[in-house]
Order: sequence, then structure tokens, then C-alpha cells
Amino acid sequence: MAGGRIAVVDYGMGNLHSMAKALEHVAGGAEIVVSDDAALIRSADKVVFPGVGAMRDCMAELVRRGLDRTVREAAVTRPLLAVCIGMQALMESSEENNGTRCLGILKGRVRHFGAGLEDENNATLKVPHMGWNRVRMIDHPLWQGVEQNSRFYFVHSYYVEPGDRSQTVGICEYGMEFTAALAHHSLFAVQFHPEKSHTAGLQLLANFVAWDGRC
Repeated sequence: MAGGRIAVVDYGMGNLHSMAKALEHVAGGAEIVVSDDAALIRSADKVVFPGVGAMRDCMAELVRRGLDRTVREAAVTRPLLAVCIGMQALMESSEENNGTRCLGILKGRVRHFGAGLEDENNATLKVPHMGWNRVRMIDHPLWQGVEQNSRFYFVHSYYVEPGDRSQTVGICEYGMEFTAALAHHSLFAVQFHPEKSHTAGLQLLANFVAWDGRC
């Protein structure tokens, strides 16, 4: 379903300008609004839940603004795209900040990459994982028109370990395999930044704009 209103959740965690501009670029007839107003977000046809920063701060701001309930509701009532820390916040808990309770929309936890990561040549890999990396995709409507093993832009020190591995629809390697994208009903989440991922990222966003929430 193209058109309608797409709300980008603004809870004070990061500059959302690049996400809004990328969505506007592929929006067609859709209206893109960036808002922290729960009523406006609830009225939207689709919701984008982005963010950068520390999980404890993320959760504190969501709760302070009453948007934790809004995101939980959106995740089960309409198409929702979660990005970066937005994806991580969907889980039950995170190791960040000595343990942080998350939204618990999906079963699973967020773990730190830790030390000792090496590439295939036994070279040490730095944390955070920053830059371009390939994603192996598992069939889903939001991958339509995106070439297999396309490169996306990542910036993160933590990764999602889903409780249900069947929800994984994108896999990346950085010294280990980790879930780069997951899906559950009308929810789709990515660890990378589609708004910074050039053609492949814009295609994914265009697919989300057109998506009716069915797999």
C-alpha cells in the first residue's frame, strides 16, 4: 500500500534528517512526518523506528515520552520498520550499560561483539563494526529488487541474538555471523542504516513504502 502517512518516531536519539530525506526520495504519494506525538504516530499507516546511541538512554526517552507503548502498539497493528538501535530495542534485554531491559516485542537479547574478532585472514577486527558489509538475504518482500549480497552501511558494537532464528531474514559476517535483518508479521528490522546505504538502501525503503505488511 503506497501513499498514506509514514511516521518516523522522534524520541531524541539521533538526527533523523537523513532518514526523513531518504523516505521522501522514495515516498511516491506518501506523507513523511517526523514526530514525538503519540497520537500522530498512532494515526500513521506505517511507522519507522530509528535511532542511535546507548540503549539505556533510548529506553529512558521512550518511556519518558510515553512512546514505548506507542511503538509496541505499532509493531502489531501496522507495518513497522526498525533501524539500528530501533531493531535492538525490540528485544527483551541488552548487555549494554551492564544490562538494560528493552521493549520485549520480540524474544531475544542484544549482545556485545566482544574482543578477539578476526577476519578470514586472522586479522583483528575493530569494534564498533563500522562501514560497508554484505548481507545475505532470506526471502522477504522488502528485499524485492535488492541484489543478493548487497552492501549496506553499519555502525554498531552490539548485535541482536533473536530467540526465534526463523525470524532472521538477513545475515552478515564480522568475525562471526550475526542477524542483520529480521522479520515477524508486519514488522521488519535492520541493524544497518538503509538511509545511508545508497541504491540498495533506497530500494529497501521504497519496498517498505509500498508494503502492505504481508509476507
